[in-house]
Amino acid sequence: MQLCFATNNPHKLNELKNLVGRSILLQSLKDIGCSAEIPETGDNLKSNSLEKAAYIKNHFNVNCFADDTGLEVDALGGAPGVYSARYAGEPANSLLNMKLLLKNLDGIKERTARFRTVITLLLEDNAPVYFEGSVEGVISLTENGSEGFGYDPIFIPNGFGCTFAEMEQSEKSRISHRGKAVAKLVNYLNKPY
Repeated sequence: MQLCFATNNPHKLNELKNLVGRSILLQSLKDIGCSAEIPETGDNLKSNSLEKAAYIKNHFNVNCFADDTGLEVDALGGAPGVYSARYAGEPANSLLNMKLLLKNLDGIKERTARFRTVITLLLEDNAPVYFEGSVEGVISLTENGSEGFGYDPIFIPNGFGCTFAEMEQSEKSRISHRGKAVAKLVNYLNKPY
């Protein structure tokens, strides 16, 4: 099966290629000739995910899926949430996002958080299908590790003594929010009809 993943993020694309395996030929936006900045105007992960997938389906008429991911910090009322990628403003910058988050948590002992991902799949003329994944954890006091991307250097998943950025990709994928959502997607795509 051939599917377009609606992202311009090369880190996400590589992570997803490892997760979906060989049964799905994953195309990037570049592969289908899309260089547009896809709109994300929703106020929640599900609506943003649907908006991105629908844009690709409507403009390029290909089977596709899109995701939206947010880091929700309890002490910050769930922020940055849907605004995670641009938490520190435009243009999006992961390092500045992390620094602002750590600054906003300065002196706060309660640092529980979760990553949540929502994937929207659009196939042919079918209705959208949604897949969700989440992982609970805490925000570290400092950045640690060089693997991964985004907030990975400051997120420690429950049951582990290291951040996502200190883990091997295979270990992170097994327990991560995106890994869980993609596993549900792949399982759905591999079901016999």
